[in-house]
Amino acid sequence: MFPGINQKQLQQAMKQLGVKQENIDAIEVIIKTPTKNIVIKNPQVAKVNMMGQETFQVSGDIEESYPEDDIKLIIEQTNCSREKAIKALEKNNGDIAQAILSLKA
Repeated sequence: MFPGINQKQLQQAMKQLGVKQENIDAIEVIIKTPTKNIVIKNPQVAKVNMMGQETFQVSGDIEESYPEDDIKLIIEQTNCSREKAIKALEKNNGDIAQAILSLKA
């Protein structure tokens, strides 16, 4: 977790501070936002409990994607390719209506 720091010493210090950490064997982590999904492949996930407050630390290979329904709607409305629909969503920060309008212009 921290380069150059002895992991046993770090765990001992965390234990003294009342911090408990548990590694979670995850395959994939998906964070859904109103406009896109953030997919973390090959994640390293740690659940940390500090004074009753649970948090998750996630690292891995990040890729952003848009919901399949949004892509299909743009394709249906504009007769464009999948690649163009995705580029329009990226250009318009996930705004479906703006993506459609930009492709119809």
